[in-house]
Amino acid sequence: MDKAAGDAAQWLHAARAGSREALGEALEACRVYLLLLAQEELDPALQAKGGASDLVQQTFMEAQQDFARFQGSSEGEWLAWLRQLLVHNLANLRRSYRQTNKRRIDREVRLPAGHSSVTPGQGLPSATPTPSVDAMRREQSEALGRALARLPEEYRQVILLRYQEENSFEEIGQQMQRSPNAARKLWLRAIERLQQELDGPP
Repeated sequence: MDKAAGDAAQWLHAARAGSREALGEALEACRVYLLLLAQEELDPALQAKGGASDLVQQTFMEAQQDFARFQGSSEGEWLAWLRQLLVHNLANLRRSYRQTNKRRIDREVRLPAGHSSVTPGQGLPSATPTPSVDAMRREQSEALGRALARLPEEYRQVILLRYQEENSFEEIGQQMQRSPNAARKLWLRAIERLQQELDGPP
């Protein structure tokens, strides 16, 4: 089934009937959307602990395992459910990071007052992202920006309207002078093309 022309409701119906391929199609159609969300929400300090792609992949694995719990049937409900899983995974990553840092602080050995060989604060975990983490975040953001810039104007517009402004397909259709269904299909084509640009040549 072609992603660009496929209907999310049909994919989900087929997935409930036991089609793993249909479930995979429904997930892949949302990959770039979730990747954009993850990159936006992921703290720079956590990039080295778990990148946006890792979070999306973990979300996909959980969606496959817990698909029976999904009660919706529309694309909007599907996206909302996947976003909830992603936010949960992001919260777990943040919690794990904080606990790890707390344990490191607890293990610190306090030196006698006036010890001159250590400057104040030395040895404590820094809340400031390291240069390598900053560089990683910049590289990912720049790669996404370059990929978006290579897209046709209508693809770039529909992604920004859907992601940045969180418009419904009805609203996007009005702004782009299309039907809601045509706007949805354009969005699916756009995120598929964006994913290809991010993946690069085979």
